[in-house]
Amino acid sequence: MQQLRTIVLAAATLLVGLSAGVFFAYSTSVMLALKKVDDRTFVDVMQKINMAILNPWFLTAYVGALLTAIAAILLYLSGGHRGPLPWLIAAALLYGVAFVVTAAVNVPLNDQLAAAGPVDRIADPAAVRASFEAGWVRWNLIRTVASAGSLLALAIGLLRH
Repeated sequence: MQQLRTIVLAAATLLVGLSAGVFFAYSTSVMLALKKVDDRTFVDVMQKINMAILNPWFLTAYVGALLTAIAAILLYLSGGHRGPLPWLIAAALLYGVAFVVTAAVNVPLNDQLAAAGPVDRIADPAAVRASFEAGWVRWNLIRTVASAGSLLALAIGLLRH
């Protein structure tokens, strides 16, 4: 049982770290670079990024992070060694915040951007960008902080393990 706990906790830490890294990369590079491009380029690139990110590698890390974090909690509920448990619960809650923000805010904004249609047919790309960029960036920062907090809590959980 101890070996299973170790494996699941390590997997949760890895997967949360990968997801947090994606959100962090958007906050610290992708969106900063796109801030400097014209409206049509911004819409075009974000539409392409939003399609490209829907791949098995990202989805495995993104969903797997939540599932393994929950599994780690369940494994530590039974047995006598509960030292990591508060940190694992905190980690799952924080990652849950990132997960909910993504589903409730960022994905609908991505869908709204996609619904604008091909960039060469958008009459007012500035309006499309304005209805997307500021909100998406703000909520991405929230999910970045939440997932980074989750990663830190899992790291402490590993130390307590």
